[in-house]
Amino acid sequence: QPNETWQSDFTHWRLADCTDVEILNWLDDHSRYLLGCTATRRVTGDLVVSDFLRVTDLHGVPASTLTDNGSVFTSRFTGGKNAFEYVLALQGVRQKNGSASHPQTQGKIERFHQTLKRWLAKQPPADTIGDLQEQLDRFRDHYNERRPHRANDRATPATAYRATVKAAPASTTAETHYRVRYDHVAEDGKVSLRRAGRMHHLGIGVEHRRKRILALIDDTTVTVVHLDTGEVIARNSIDPTRSYWRNTTKSAGRWPSR
Repeated sequence: QPNETWQSDFTHWRLADCTDVEILNWLDDHSRYLLGCTATRRVTGDLVVSDFLRVTDLHGVPASTLTDNGSVFTSRFTGGKNAFEYVLALQGVRQKNGSASHPQTQGKIERFHQTLKRWLAKQPPADTIGDLQEQLDRFRDHYNERRPHRANDRATPATAYRATVKAAPASTTAETHYRVRYDHVAEDGKVSLRRAGRMHHLGIGVEHRRKRILALIDDTTVTVVHLDTGEVIARNSIDPTRSYWRNTTKSAGRWPSR
């Protein structure tokens, strides 16, 4: 079923001057539909989160994801959750991770990388990441819309992806759309956020000053995650009438009431 599982991984490519760059891919496991294909200097945890949310805005939220155990996808061996794991949990998405001893678990996306590289090798070498992204966009259109796939009885991935109802997480929060903001906690323990033309200040806590954070913003709540650990360090209820939004995970008595 489409969106039952999305596989994700990244692969390497070289620009015309031999600069090594990386390509992050999202592949629908059922149809082989290429949901996203992004060129970047280096794939980071920040990019994985923002790219995942971009792709879900276009194609809906999957019931599950399947990746390897790379640190941009999971911190399962180091403790806690990273930002991607937190986003999946928030949306009710089941996370599946392959085993290093069974690399065939991600066999579909590994074979896809071979297809992608064969196509890129026939193109003029890209001078910049922007040039490479233009090539990837053309490839994605060709791969999804024009290239028959044996796994789909010679139908294109796009035809197979659109043929049946898409799967979705059991959680109703999957319909929520998130805005993503990366920032640092200021020395006074706050983060500033502009919303609807007005500046607001989020109470995080002075114990978190200078920490790198990811803020996930929906219609009612801002959830703040420490990027280095994946720990949720604040939740702030959105109130357009107030300039200061306190951290609701802490006692109200410790924070200004304005």
